[in-house]
Amino acid sequence: MKGNLLYEGKAKQVFNVVGEEEKLILSYKNDATAFNGKKKESFVGKGRYNNLISAKIFNYLHEKGIPTHFEKGLNETEQLVKKTTIIPLEVVVRRIAAGSITRRLPIKEKTPFIPPLVELFFKDDVLDDPLVNDDHALLLTDVTKEELQMIKETAVAIGEHLADFFYLVNLSLVDFKLEFGRTVDGQIVLSDEISPDTCRLWDVDTGEKMDKDVFREDLGDLMDVYNKILARLEEI
Repeated sequence: MKGNLLYEGKAKQVFNVVGEEEKLILSYKNDATAFNGKKKESFVGKGRYNNLISAKIFNYLHEKGIPTHFEKGLNETEQLVKKTTIIPLEVVVRRIAAGSITRRLPIKEKTPFIPPLVELFFKDDVLDDPLVNDDHALLLTDVTKEELQMIKETAVAIGEHLADFFYLVNLSLVDFKLEFGRTVDGQIVLSDEISPDTCRLWDVDTGEKMDKDVFREDLGDLMDVYNKILARLEEI
């Protein structure tokens, strides 16, 4: 049974579970944010899309042997997950150049990264989630050098699985953001969500952007795009 609200972020609410201290309920909100919350809007049905898409992706990753916090979907907007303490790092894996890296560095959009490029960002809204190196990450978090290497290698492996998964529905995985957390027993597992909010996806045939960039760049109807993604995933 859903208990008290523990935390509310940009995209989700987190509730405890009565009688199960090692579990949480994530409730996906209808809010869309960009540029670290500087742009914000609410879309009816967005929470449903992110919840259902994320659940499908987590189930697929479980089949591939990736440990995650995901337990099961509860309804159209909520998931049951293992309780984790989030490591304050955003792990971004870039397979094709797009977004901020093309503004920070002299790299043209659509430049492929072989092997994929891994970047770390320290989770701090006040500082706008600054880019950090491995030494910064070790200083600012409780992870060990070996754990950080494992996180980065796991992120790249997840990218290979995700690329295959999205290609089944004619989508090219450009880049994506992951977060990891420690379970109660100390295991580091994939946490948070994986959705069109956290992945850049381009249609293989048309190059159309099929992710939150539609909202960031005012390219069209965000809910129409998310509906198309869910419809494609439901066919496999």
